[in-house]
Amino acid sequence: MSHVTNVAIVGATGRLGGHFVEELLKTGKHTITALTRPDSKGTLPTGVKKAPVDYDNEQSLVLALQGQQFLVVTLSVMSPPDTHSKIVKAAAKADVPYIMPNVYGFDYENPKLREEDLYSGGSLNHCKEIESLGASYIPMCCGYWYEWSLAIGEQWFGFDMKNKKVTLYDDGKTRVNVSTWIQCGRALAALLSLPESGAQPALSDWKNKPFFMASFKVSQRDMLDSIHRVTGDTDKDWEITFQPTAERYKQGLEEMKQGIRTGYAKAMYSRLFYPNGDGDFEASRGLVNDLIGLPKEDLDEATKRAVEMVQSGWNPFAQYG
Repeated sequence: MSHVTNVAIVGATGRLGGHFVEELLKTGKHTITALTRPDSKGTLPTGVKKAPVDYDNEQSLVLALQGQQFLVVTLSVMSPPDTHSKIVKAAAKADVPYIMPNVYGFDYENPKLREEDLYSGGSLNHCKEIESLGASYIPMCCGYWYEWSLAIGEQWFGFDMKNKKVTLYDDGKTRVNVSTWIQCGRALAALLSLPESGAQPALSDWKNKPFFMASFKVSQRDMLDSIHRVTGDTDKDWEITFQPTAERYKQGLEEMKQGIRTGYAKAMYSRLFYPNGDGDFEASRGLVNDLIGLPKEDLDEATKRAVEMVQSGWNPFAQYG
């Protein structure tokens, strides 16, 4: 039974990529190579190899990926739209057998989500491109990133924590699957610690199949109650409004037509909170958590991290103006 030892990561100094690297290093089972831009100012931890690449030069990518057994792609939302394709084409030419594409989200095999959530259709395209190139894909379907989505602003989970305002979708009680960055890191490390084949479970069990994991299944009401426990607030300290998800979804689409970039987030997030269960892949598809030994997490601890992000003035888009 062979194991994956050589792992390459695109975006190793980012929020998610950093947790991937941290958890992989803890296992002591892998040689990790970080593909970085030559002008990258990110700091890599000790034990990670650095491979400067030009994403517009295929040969540069192929050389960096030769000998790798598993490629993990994490890209900024501001990355050029053709970057993912350039990376996976080079990986296929370098004979990388497995690729985890940049499709961290929900059940892209759900046809209604592919049509309507603005994300899953692209996710499926990424996966099919990899398969057409002769490599295998293993996408991590983890739901929305909890801390990011709670801290970033009203257009995402409906929360404006700085000003203590929240828009609850419908009645605020629809539960969806979400994940912390930490748990995503643990999930990747657990997956890549499995034998490639010949055991149960094995890495190849998810060859060209979604890898469903999550930290929590929560509603906006659950999130607000958690914020209250963390901060000592009550509903009386917050301005709480309600909006139908269908109305909010249409509003987001209209804002996109007007060039309002956050309309994309408004439409995408509200669509997954439709009360039809589309955002609850735990119920429809099951989770790998117990199978690969992921620990149970504490919701309030994750909420506390999000609260601290807001208090620190965190803004992931500041560098883009």
